[in-house]
Amino acid sequence: MRRPVLSASAAAIALGLGLTACGSGSATDGGGDGGGALVVGATAVPAGEVLSFIEKDLAAEHGLDLEIKEFTDYVLPNTALQEGSLDANLYQNEPFLDDFNRSTGGSLVPVVKAYLPPMGVYSKKVQDVADLVDGATVAVPADTTNEGRALRLLASEGVIALRKGAGTTASPSDITENPKHLRIKELEPAQLPRSLDDVAAAVINNNYAQDAGLSPADDAVLLESTKDNPYANLLAVRKGDEDDPRVEKLAELLVSPEVRKFIEETYQGSVLPVGRD
Repeated sequence: MRRPVLSASAAAIALGLGLTACGSGSATDGGGDGGGALVVGATAVPAGEVLSFIEKDLAAEHGLDLEIKEFTDYVLPNTALQEGSLDANLYQNEPFLDDFNRSTGGSLVPVVKAYLPPMGVYSKKVQDVADLVDGATVAVPADTTNEGRALRLLASEGVIALRKGAGTTASPSDITENPKHLRIKELEPAQLPRSLDDVAAAVINNNYAQDAGLSPADDAVLLESTKDNPYANLLAVRKGDEDDPRVEKLAELLVSPEVRKFIEETYQGSVLPVGRD
């Protein structure tokens, strides 16, 4: 059974995941007035590393005072932003942001897409998804946002077809064509790398793949591209803060040639720069 993504993350918090901070202090009292440090929440990799590069190499030159707070879960950065202890965050994609707003009554909005940690199909059985045998089992994440993303990736290569309009929350019930009679097996995202001995292929999120020693650029038999991809990680703020001059400066830096070069050289295809739409 699919689990709502926020419920899965909340369970992670219950297991003891919390936040650590780089620097001190809190969001500026005047939030949105363009004064003081811009306090940005982020997960450590790649968001924290990208922001640290900007802080050390670009921010001063562009008159930006940047403070980074690192988090080790996927709910607290949005909660902290909504409650005002952050001015912005960088770690999530737009479907996840939309799900947060729907689930909590939040009012967070995207500013700019920065990079894509591409989801990939991994296998110890085949070198190409076209080589999957009839009746093969393919494991996918068992949460709403990531399962839809996994099915869309398979559909992009013609392995399956999805109902028109299925969107980012597509589920196996939306599969309209399955010429290889693939069996879709839903697993908790963190379990997917460990399933590779037991399934023909697994569609794995970037972070879990890298944690398991898999290189998205080298080991995936099918990898997402940045073209028309709704899953790029984005800079988010509270509604009304999009025009904060500090936010605008950070948005410009996130899509700058310098940051693009940093991402390309640092991650070697495991994280892809996106740039402004």
